[in-house]
Amino acid sequence: QVQLVESGGGLVQAGGSLRLSCAASGSSFSINYMAWYRQAPGKEREQVARITSGGRTNYADSVKGRFTISRANAENTMYLQMNSLKPEDTAVYYCNAEIIVPRGSGYSYSYWGQGTQVTVSS
Repeated sequence: QVQLVESGGGLVQAGGSLRLSCAASGSSFSINYMAWYRQAPGKEREQVARITSGGRTNYADSVKGRFTISRANAENTMYLQMNSLKPEDTAVYYCNAEIIVPRGSGYSYSYWGQGTQVTVSS
């Protein structure tokens, strides 16, 4: 079984920064893409940023130039550096990954973390 665990959320003032982490753990797996999603109260979950195993990235228009996604493949860990935060960035942030398990099997599944709250005060 594979688990994704996020950390790094919290309360920050507008204009501040936070760094989220997502660590994958388990046995005999490999990761294709990883992504961050967020869901604000009363809104649908939206993809914030995505990164492939090769390091290709894409971002939602609302966060371009402010957020940076990265990953450490050897540690099965992904990060989201969030700068110039705005109150509208307030949401629960979720880690998502497409994971091949067992490694080399060709079977891939979508996994989600439990979410971490980010609150930006004005």
